[in-house]
Amino acid sequence: MIKPKLIQQFVVEPGSAVNLKQYVTDWTETEEAQELGKDVIKERAHEVLEESRKQLDATQELLYASDTHSVLLIFQAMDAAGKDGTIRHVMSGVNPQGCQVFSFKKPSAEELDHNFLWRYMKSLPERGRIGIFNRSYYEDVLVVKVHPEWLGPGQPANPDDKFWEQRYEDINNFEKHLSRNGTLVLKFFLHVSKGEQKRRFLERLNNPEKHWKFSEADLAEREHWKDYQKAFEAALSATSTKRAPWYVIPADRKYVARALVADIVTTAIQDLGLEFPEVTPAKMAVLEAARARLESNSNHAET
Repeated sequence: MIKPKLIQQFVVEPGSAVNLKQYVTDWTETEEAQELGKDVIKERAHEVLEESRKQLDATQELLYASDTHSVLLIFQAMDAAGKDGTIRHVMSGVNPQGCQVFSFKKPSAEELDHNFLWRYMKSLPERGRIGIFNRSYYEDVLVVKVHPEWLGPGQPANPDDKFWEQRYEDINNFEKHLSRNGTLVLKFFLHVSKGEQKRRFLERLNNPEKHWKFSEADLAEREHWKDYQKAFEAALSATSTKRAPWYVIPADRKYVARALVADIVTTAIQDLGLEFPEVTPAKMAVLEAARARLESNSNHAET
């Protein structure tokens, strides 16, 4: 597993003012990483990912059996940062029956007629399950902050700072409510550089098998890069809490991002201290009777 000291450098400390320029997008370029070498890091990252997936499989079974907690994983990022791939690789070893993924697109007219959290509340994981939001209610303080004209009916045409502060407050209260009721909330911002995003867009354009992944809308949103960076900084600063921290994950190297997310998720669930349900004396008597019955039947020929 990854040392806690290393993980800590990616946590947004509650109450801190985030400047994304102070967070690396390519961890292999740091002094610490260069001492190890990229080949060693890549090999180690694959080992961490594989070990984390094995542990997560066992941990998920315990989560389901205990039926006391649920887990909500939130992924936010600029386009082409690798959200889909990270989710797929990290969760590939998890029983599909215990995991659900929701990807939120443009809200419908019905959804716009409710408060901005409504459509996300309907998709929260029940106890014993892991829920994944590929984009989330944070879009309502990110994309619509860059494009306030998309806020919908009944919303101000030119929202002021107070409007956004109230939304941050709503989100913090919502996540506090989730935490108090047994939901572990883990939030990941996959931090990709503008240069790496360009490389990945070009790969989609140059590789026929990836043409389907390219959208002209993604290119249009790239023109608002600085505005999005400011919106992310504001959201991360206002909503990283002890109960629901933000992790700024360097995403230029996909293997690094996947290993970090896998380790953080696995460790956080293990830290819940979950236990298998204790068998009551009455239940134990039923089990013993069942065992005796089966063992008795084994003495007879079976067809």
